[in-house]
Amino acid sequence: MSSAVQVPPPRTSLSTLPLDQERGIYAMWTVIATELMLFVCMFGAYYYLGTNKDRWALETPPELKYPLILLAILLSSSFVLVWGERQLKTERFGAARAALWGAVFLGLCFMGLQVIEYVSHWKKLTPYSDSYGSIFYTITSLHAAHVVVGLLLLMYVGVLPRYGATLRTPHKAYKAVALYWHFVDFVWIFIVALLYVAPHFQGAPHVR
Repeated sequence: MSSAVQVPPPRTSLSTLPLDQERGIYAMWTVIATELMLFVCMFGAYYYLGTNKDRWALETPPELKYPLILLAILLSSSFVLVWGERQLKTERFGAARAALWGAVFLGLCFMGLQVIEYVSHWKKLTPYSDSYGSIFYTITSLHAAHVVVGLLLLMYVGVLPRYGATLRTPHKAYKAVALYWHFVDFVWIFIVALLYVAPHFQGAPHVR
């Protein structure tokens, strides 16, 4: 009685597997969710510290000139990146790369202007002045650190040789880094609203 010969299944190499174009996006959303919780905790600490009026300045609300200009810069950079993503979809890779470096330029402008704002603030407020000074510099410097990370990611994607899906870059790097940059802009909206604008209308804790 003869038995059928068992034919082993063909081996599958990594190079023949289909590229998962979405895993990089899923990973970035995970990073964003984690960082968002960090900022939520910081905003909670801001209002918790504000309940102790003995350690919180209450005289003059913060100036709005610099934060609103900074907000306009970051929002502009996000619009530039959105335009770049549209160019990428139509395979206009040169225009997409130019948009990305335009966002880098605007991000550097943001950092430069924030340094100027810090110098202006330091004349009246330091991290050791009171609770407001401590949490103000904690939140804004934490956001600045995220801006620096975003700039480094943008620069990395900016020097990639190509943006189409390849074995070396299958994870939609442009879209992933754009998501992170939009998150950085989104957080700054809340920083401006809660730390700068709200004290003018609510009598909330603000700068001396």
